[in-house]
Amino acid sequence: MVTKRKKSILKLKQKNLLMIFTRNPELGNCKTRLAATIGDQAALDIYKFLLDHTVSITKNLTVSKEVHYSIQIRDNDIWDPNIYDKKQQFGDDLGVRMEHAFAEGFAKGYQNIIIIGSDMYDLNQKDIEHAFVILESQDYVIGPAEDGGYYLFGMKSLNSQVFKHKNWGTETVLEDTLKDLQNDNVKLLEERNDIDYYKDIKDIDAFQKFLR
Repeated sequence: MVTKRKKSILKLKQKNLLMIFTRNPELGNCKTRLAATIGDQAALDIYKFLLDHTVSITKNLTVSKEVHYSIQIRDNDIWDPNIYDKKQQFGDDLGVRMEHAFAEGFAKGYQNIIIIGSDMYDLNQKDIEHAFVILESQDYVIGPAEDGGYYLFGMKSLNSQVFKHKNWGTETVLEDTLKDLQNDNVKLLEERNDIDYYKDIKDIDAFQKFLR
C-alpha cells in the first residue's frame, strides 16, 4: 500500500532535480590552482574530502539527484547508484555542459532544476532545500561565490543565454549572468566561500590536517 508520505516524496522527486557537477578525483587533474601551492597529493586529498561532504549534504534530499562526471562515469565510488543517477558531462566548455544537462532535465519533465559543484564546504543540506523552496515562487535562484562566480544555480525553464559568452572561472561570471536575467525574477542566496586557492582554506579548521 502506498502511503500519503510516499506519494508526496514521489511527487517531489518527479518535480525537483538536483544536478551535481564533479571532476573525477585523479592526481594532478583536480584543484590545480590549489595544488600549485600545497602540491598535487594534498589537493587531491582535499578534493576527496569535499566530495564526501557533498555526498553527506545531498544524499538525504527529497529530490531526484544526478551526478555528472567530467571525464568518465565510475561504478564503484562514493556516489551510490541507488541514490544518484550517474551521467557524463557533454561539451568542451562548462557553459555547454551545463546547458546540455539542464536541457536533458527539462526534457524529462522536471519543473525545478538546481546545479551545484562538488567542492563547496561552506554549503549544507538546508541551503539546498531552501533553494528549491525559492524556485516555487521565483524564476531563478543563485548562490553567489566570494570569487565572483556562483556555487548554485537553479531555474524553472531552460534559458540557454545564461550559459553563453561567459569567462568561466573568473570574477565576472555572476555579474554577467545577472545582466542576462535583469528582467527576470531572481533570488540571491547568501554569499559563500568557493574553494579554489590556498587562501580559501588556510584559516578553516577542517582543512588543517591536509596542510601539515
